Amino acid sequence: MTSASIGTLETVAEIKFGQVGLANLKLKRLDPEGLAAELREKVDSAEKLFLRTPVVLDLSHLPTLPDIDTVRGLLERVRESGMLPVGLSYGTAENDALAQALGVPVFAKFRAAYERDGESASVRATPPPPSRDPSPPERATPPPPSASGGGLLHDQPVRSGQQIYARGRDLILNALVGNGAEVIADGSIHVYGALRGRALAGAQGDERARIYCQEFHAELVSIAGHYRVFEDIPADLRGKPVQAWLEGEKLLLKKL
Repeated sequence: MTSASIGTLETVAEIKFGQVGLANLKLKRLDPEGLAAELREKVDSAEKLFLRTPVVLDLSHLPTLPDIDTVRGLLERVRESGMLPVGLSYGTAENDALAQALGVPVFAKFRAAYERDGESASVRATPPPPSRDPSPPERATPPPPSASGGGLLHDQPVRSGQQIYARGRDLILNALVGNGAEVIADGSIHVYGALRGRALAGAQGDERARIYCQEFHAELVSIAGHYRVFEDIPADLRGKPVQAWLEGEKLLLKKL
């Protein structure tokens, strides 16, 4: 098998969701047509999630930074797919100059892990989380809100089109999260009712965050950018008390 054919087996890009639903599109190789096809497939498979979602283009994993015309073409491919490109992720001074030339903002939240001059630079917003027990108990009891400032308590239903965000802490919801609603927390999310919309925990990258709900009907759950979309809820989870957590790169769900 040739190197070219091997490359076609790999995805062109990886997409993750971060704070307030902003998606980071990490380009793995320069293939505009392949990127367009992958993004169209994502939109077609989960329109509620991807259609008109704001996207930040991350070029930090390419061997060299593309020229302005190439990047302009990439942004256009994103737009043609039905997503909305809003800027570039932070990388280097060269990357910043490119963003200025394109007239788009740079999002420092998605900083690259290194500079291209070869010097290692730690730019994580938070220190790496300690290791955790990968096997949660059969009937886990949701832990109390994180100690940093306590959790944000919300007693009212979250209706379609509404968004609740708990910055720097857990989010506790004592009523339902409706279809088309979005709840986000930098910590864990606890829903003491039905979860029918989207829940995004660990929005700043905390891989220890979890999602708990009493009645699972979610459209999407995400932890530290790793997400699962549910066009059809698995029968053993539908309407049941459920928790979600990360195990490596895999987002797992289990009945409580």
